[in-house]
Amino acid sequence: MDDMNPVPESSTTNPKKAQEIKPTLDTVPASAPEVKPTESSQNPPEALDIPTNSLEQKEAEAVDKIPNDATETVYLNNLNEKVKLPALKQTLRNLLKNFGPVLDVVAHRSVRMRGQAFVAFADREVAAKAVKEVKGFPLYGKPIEIAFARSPADCIVKRQAPEEFDAHKAERILKKKRSRRENPLRKKAFVIKEAARKAAEAGPSAGADTNASTTIPAATSNRKIVQMPDEYQPPNKILFIQNLPENAGKDALEVLFKQYPNLVEVRTIPGRSNIAFVEYVDATSSGVAKDALHNYKFDGEHKIKVTFAKQ
Repeated sequence: MDDMNPVPESSTTNPKKAQEIKPTLDTVPASAPEVKPTESSQNPPEALDIPTNSLEQKEAEAVDKIPNDATETVYLNNLNEKVKLPALKQTLRNLLKNFGPVLDVVAHRSVRMRGQAFVAFADREVAAKAVKEVKGFPLYGKPIEIAFARSPADCIVKRQAPEEFDAHKAERILKKKRSRRENPLRKKAFVIKEAARKAAEAGPSAGADTNASTTIPAATSNRKIVQMPDEYQPPNKILFIQNLPENAGKDALEVLFKQYPNLVEVRTIPGRSNIAFVEYVDATSSGVAKDALHNYKFDGEHKIKVTFAKQ
């Protein structure tokens, strides 16, 4: 029992030590609340997350941001040219009205404008949503290409600024004429036409016989102008094969073109061994074969020419 006494005695006989120890013990809980939140230890992860979230947010905003020069009108291309115009326009209207009101759908039959269309929406937000969601959508077997049109549709200008419509229409027609003048094919046709005209004018000065001989080539040149080059024929299910070697028979052609699906038949022309016609089920199938076999070396030497047949 006496052995237990020294502990309290020492604590009482050394009051200074007790007083010195007591404050140090009291300071621990006093400082603990300041350390408990561990704000300094939590800050680094938050600081690392902020830039990441910020970058992701900026990327999302960049995707959704509507360009300053965007209009309510969108331009679509890579449309199936085999579909009749009324059906194509109605299909586009039914597809795009899911994003908002469609004011107008414009498409043309001309060779230059085939496979293209313009669609006018009520506002830019709807147009932007359509551009984002419809790109690549498979319509009649072809993925749609879509973007904002360079200028607003006529119906948009009439709706928003009727007083500016006449000026807008005049500017559009002027741009259309300028685009036609700068068309490479049109320039080439003009050069041929001018050459034919000069040849016809030079004919009479060379005498009656020369005139008679030069009249026919001039007429022939004029006929070539109105004919569309084979390379620019619109897609269809029949292919026209040219530059075939003499030993190219029907069986050999069938073996070659049967590599590509949906072949219907190969037709050769009696007395014309250098040409043939190949028919597929549809224009899509014939287009695949055309792209693969154009300029193909049939016998290792002769490059065959494969184009869509004239309709």
